[in-house]
Amino acid sequence: MAGALGTDGELLHVAAWVHDVGYSPELVSTGFHPLDGANYLRSVKAGERLAGLVAFHSSAAAEAEALGLDDQLDEFTDERTLVRDLLWYADMTIGPNGEVLTFEERMNEVRERYSPDHYVVRALDAGMGERRDAVVRAERWIEEVGLTDQV
Repeated sequence: MAGALGTDGELLHVAAWVHDVGYSPELVSTGFHPLDGANYLRSVKAGERLAGLVAFHSSAAAEAEALGLDDQLDEFTDERTLVRDLLWYADMTIGPNGEVLTFEERMNEVRERYSPDHYVVRALDAGMGERRDAVVRAERWIEEVGLTDQV
């Protein structure tokens, strides 16, 4: 996908690699990995777009609201671009062990890891429409540029 994106391809590639960097125990400050990752990337001057993509990846705003961290998340920009949709698509169609999943399979996989009352499941439900819309837009673009058989 990155190769077909032109100048934003490298940004997507890097964002896909580092979007979960906030899980690193050394970087935990809030306990919310999108925000911790974005804060780290900002601190090392990795670029505001990259930090924003990490901060808001995969409907993180819904989780931030559930945790009361939405004001801190709002210090970053959700760019709502194709790059953002493609990052979400990658995160929403690849399982924790690298297996390719449909969007529905991935959402079910997340639900299986958490109890129904966990904030992750509540946020999953709250952000489901936004997640699904991003995946649909990404899939449409992937088809338009002829990459369907490569992802």
